[in-house]
Amino acid sequence: MSDPLRPRASLRTAVVWEVLKDALERRVKTAGRDALDVLDTGGGTGNFAVPVARLGHRVTVVDPSPNALFALERRAAEAGVEDRVRAVQGDAHGLFDVVERGGFDTVLCHGVLEYVDDPAEGLRNAVDALRPAGTLSLLAAGLGGAVLARALAGHFTEARHALADPAGSWGAGDPVPRRFTAEQLTDLVAATGLQVGAVHGVRVFADLVPGVLVDTEPGAMDALLKLEAAAAEQPAFHSVATQLHVLAERD
Repeated sequence: MSDPLRPRASLRTAVVWEVLKDALERRVKTAGRDALDVLDTGGGTGNFAVPVARLGHRVTVVDPSPNALFALERRAAEAGVEDRVRAVQGDAHGLFDVVERGGFDTVLCHGVLEYVDDPAEGLRNAVDALRPAGTLSLLAAGLGGAVLARALAGHFTEARHALADPAGSWGAGDPVPRRFTAEQLTDLVAATGLQVGAVHGVRVFADLVPGVLVDTEPGAMDALLKLEAAAAEQPAFHSVATQLHVLAERD
């Protein structure tokens, strides 16, 4: 993913960014502070961290890749927010070796649960980093979107394998170790004690529409963005989304 504020990249990030931005605005009002402390677990090169910092918030990014963190620091400097972005090497399971428990107003857990050995533990750590009344933004790979994509590409056996596999993997060559249904994600969140506020389907159409159409047809990108936003809130489309986004809050 690229910066959510760049038009072409927004096809993949717009839904999550709008939900997250609204959640941050609400948290600012309830916390009574203009600047929030935000933790981005697995935040990599700062796809969301840098735009969040542009809003004036302090963002700590925890990621196991030193190369990604180097790119993050460079990106933050280019955006003029290096004083509001902190890069820390670490992972979800050892999260409290590098950050404070209960020290953040908002936690982003994007693209993490697919790769950790124990998703429930990884999610519990993310939740334990929240302050009272804190907000969790959870983004993970959706099972249905992968099945649909493999089938449309003519890989019917792989599509069927993903449906039958407990982890939602389509085979040995699958770069994503684990995928989720909306019910599985909301159950994981509920088990932590958080209240699920909203579930959105992400990239329902963006990964299926030919790029040449979006890039060359006048008005196509804007129309597709509006379609993605409209479909994201419809439960019927959650089952075919490439990613699923869950927003939850601590009482």
